[in-house]
Amino acid sequence: MRVHRAFAALLALGTPALAQDSQQQARAIAGEPVAAPQRLTLTDLPEPTGKRTALFDGRSLDGWTAWLGYADPAITYQANPGATPIGTSRDTKGDFAVREIDGAPAIWVKGETWGSLVHRADLRDYHLRLEFKWGARTFAPRETLPRNNGLLYHTHGAPGEVFGTWRPSSEFEIMTGSTGMIVAVGGKLRGRTTVSFDPTLIAPHLRYRAGGREIDIVNGTPTWNVEAATDAERPVGEWNTLDLYVVGDRAVHVVNGVPVAQVRDLATIAPDGTRVPLTHGQIQLQSEGAETWFRGITVEPIKALPRVVVGD
Repeated sequence: MRVHRAFAALLALGTPALAQDSQQQARAIAGEPVAAPQRLTLTDLPEPTGKRTALFDGRSLDGWTAWLGYADPAITYQANPGATPIGTSRDTKGDFAVREIDGAPAIWVKGETWGSLVHRADLRDYHLRLEFKWGARTFAPRETLPRNNGLLYHTHGAPGEVFGTWRPSSEFEIMTGSTGMIVAVGGKLRGRTTVSFDPTLIAPHLRYRAGGREIDIVNGTPTWNVEAATDAERPVGEWNTLDLYVVGDRAVHVVNGVPVAQVRDLATIAPDGTRVPLTHGQIQLQSEGAETWFRGITVEPIKALPRVVVGD
């Protein structure tokens, strides 16, 4: 999920002054653009400290709970949408199901109505792996935009708390060209990372860079997301492997074996304004405008994160 997509599209499509302002903000936050991209590799993979557990049994959606947002997804990001989320008031078999593809069962996400599948397990200190691939269909209001979904982790709070559609979380973005991006889902979610200014990106023009400028990711501000270091996704129609390593309030995002982002100091903002470390929670698989397949969803306990190394 990329929050404020409408604003980003406005910047990109026809408001040069606003686009320039957003680039000036990004330059002030991250410094001058970096000429050469980084080649990142993953080392010191942690040994599991317990058995691997499957979160998808290959037969059913046991353990998963569906929630649907608005009947018209186009109103999702409006301040006052004037409608009630669908929630759990209808049968969701036409939105989420177990179906066979490529000779094996997978979780099918239609994508037409936005929402999510939330797994019941409260996870901490783990390595999660899953495979995903895009289906053929995309839906309004994103039918001509990059395919979009997401793996949301450290999920907490109430169903539909964020835009009537999702629960507060840190996001491992799944979107063509941006898989692995870090997004803060919810206004009280925080996470620190390091970035560079990349003027080739739409707003907020920030890309993950090891050793770059440190920022706090805050929804609704010029640091509301951070693009993956590189596009490591395979072509549409092929399976991709995502690895999410989480220890306490830190995480590493890996796409097809390539580390693409790191985040630390994940936290929520308490009612008194203090920062409370976010160290555990559930996971969500999003539905956000694109047919998507998921399989091989497993989790195993770990006590340390792998190391991300900058190559030549």
